[in-house]
Amino acid sequence: MNPVPALSTRALVRRFGALLATDSVDLDVAAGSRHALIGPNGAGKTTLINLLSGFLRPSSGSVLLDGEDITSVPQHLRVRRGLVRTFQINRLFAELDPLESVALAIAQRSAIGARWWRPLGEYRACIDEAAELLRRLHLLELAHRPTRELAYGKQRLLEIALALAMHPRVLLLDEPAAGVPAAESRELFDILAQLPRSITIVLIEHDMDLVFRFAERISVLVGGALLAEGDPGAIAADPRVRQVYLGEQTPPGVPAHA
Repeated sequence: MNPVPALSTRALVRRFGALLATDSVDLDVAAGSRHALIGPNGAGKTTLINLLSGFLRPSSGSVLLDGEDITSVPQHLRVRRGLVRTFQINRLFAELDPLESVALAIAQRSAIGARWWRPLGEYRACIDEAAELLRRLHLLELAHRPTRELAYGKQRLLEIALALAMHPRVLLLDEPAAGVPAAESRELFDILAQLPRSITIVLIEHDMDLVFRFAERISVLVGGALLAEGDPGAIAADPRVRQVYLGEQTPPGVPAHA
């Protein structure tokens, strides 16, 4: 018997007027996997992430988390069930420092942020957990620096820290390395690779070098539809994938001999 996927879609469709942005997508993401969504600009990748996270509602079809239909579940309740995402553009509190931001996220997850009568020790537990999370993401030395002063790559890591503070079972990353210098993007992906397998990761990324180093399974979207899916070797060898990337013999970043 096959295990239940951590995240699935069935015949998922999203229309914006006459535009078919998501075209009957059937997707299965195995628990604990590192799964990448790739495709040319306008392929519908971010729309799909928005549908998975509840940021958008589908025109038809369904989204399942651990086999349970969550299509009608609001975004904030999906977060409580362990489905957490980041965005292409950072949504951070510029005036707060990383420790404050992450501690607030932990307090919200723990439902103690609005309960001012809680013992001080419970807030200390939030701070300690935040500091440990920042340490794991190589941000502890920047814990007390205002977020607006952080290098962009560190801001992207902070956004991931905020997502991890919610204790995700499935983490959706929308172009985590976008706008990040090459050295910092490699550090970011090295940190992602060290996350425990209890966290399933689904990401959109345009840097094919990073995708083929990190992902264990890749889904290729074109025109809102699923064109191909498989392990990195199979995707690199697929002539349809080579063709959609600007007609090149190989997609950017894919070894020519693959």
